[in-house]
Amino acid sequence: MTMNRREFTAACFMCLTGAATIPMLSGCQSTYYTSGTIHPNGISILKSEFTYVKKDKVLERAYVIVRNDAMEFPIYVYRFSDDDYAAVLMKCTHQGNELQASGDHMHCPAHGSEFNNRGIVAQGPAEENLRTFKVTSENDNIFIDLRA
Repeated sequence: MTMNRREFTAACFMCLTGAATIPMLSGCQSTYYTSGTIHPNGISILKSEFTYVKKDKVLERAYVIVRNDAMEFPIYVYRFSDDDYAAVLMKCTHQGNELQASGDHMHCPAHGSEFNNRGIVAQGPAEENLRTFKVTSENDNIFIDLRA
């Protein structure tokens, strides 16, 4: 079966539209940003940043994005449980572009690399995992150690 130019263009448009829509469908909640509090060795956020109220129900966010003027790239913080968090620098290891979070994964809008919620490469062209940070949880605070 051959395809004329108009059919090819229409098929390409449908593919691109579908691919652009998938990240929007991966979670009903919008991305939540916080600036955190800068410390000499890292940054802290409150555990309550993961909590929100909707229709009188207290719900938990799966992740938050820490974006602070003191940092070149934001940090994706994923909550596995009340004491288990992963913190990942949102800088693609392929060519250094800022990643976009979409639920339990991040993707690079420039070349399509994808990473899971622990910063591990799920799809190239990136070959190296993302930079991760040690996270400690104490009382109502989460501390992300930014030291190398």
